Amino acid sequence: MPSAITAPLGRLRLGVNIDHVATVRNARGCAYPDPVRAALLAQDAGADGITAHLREDRRHIADRDIEALMEQLTVPLNFEMAATAEMQKIALRHTPHAVCLVPEKREERTTEGGLEVAREENRLAHFIAPLQDAGCRVSIFIAADQRQIEAAARIGAPVVELHAGAFCDAHSEGRFDDRDAEFVRLRDMAAFAHSLGLEVHAGHGITFDTVKPLAAFPEVMELNIGHFLIGEAIFVGLPTAMAEMRRLMIEARTEAFGIGA
Repeated sequence: MPSAITAPLGRLRLGVNIDHVATVRNARGCAYPDPVRAALLAQDAGADGITAHLREDRRHIADRDIEALMEQLTVPLNFEMAATAEMQKIALRHTPHAVCLVPEKREERTTEGGLEVAREENRLAHFIAPLQDAGCRVSIFIAADQRQIEAAARIGAPVVELHAGAFCDAHSEGRFDDRDAEFVRLRDMAAFAHSLGLEVHAGHGITFDTVKPLAAFPEVMELNIGHFLIGEAIFVGLPTAMAEMRRLMIEARTEAFGIGA
């Protein structure tokens, strides 16, 4: 389902995920490096928002980090969380700008796949209602799958974030047939989600090598990037890594539509 859109819907936003600064901190059980400091650095370097995932096992971001981010950030906080009563309570206490519901398993290294919305429509519809009533913009992190997108629309979530990990992993592993198939799936499902009135974001696994194809989707309004930027920052610094990512995003939009991002 090729997109009928001939120009992007708006400026492409860059959200920076600071989870893995906390991963390094927690490896030593000390106070540094501070993910809040990284968030403020990213903010000063032009991030449109900061993403932080408070996992149930607190393996990286801690409750005190969320409190500090809410106190100190002047850009929006995208609070990633599992759809549990504990996390809902925390989100309602802080009322961040955005809440992104993600699947979560204790044994996984990072988020694997998207949230299963279609099988839990009723529960998730009731789960997100108080968050929306409190003023949080709710997004659902899902696979690029028509069934899941339709379910997300039915429960009233205004935003979907498409899981780009399969596309990015296939590229990095040299599985180019798989990569191309995933590209088509992401492209078509971004267009489909937009046709249902959903705002479309994308995230997970995005690198300098994979950002441009995703940035060229006209329906995509936001890319959330974390692990790669934090890793690259070890070598060149976070502002420099972000500047290069932003340059590639703008280049992709310019090449596709003749205008900047």
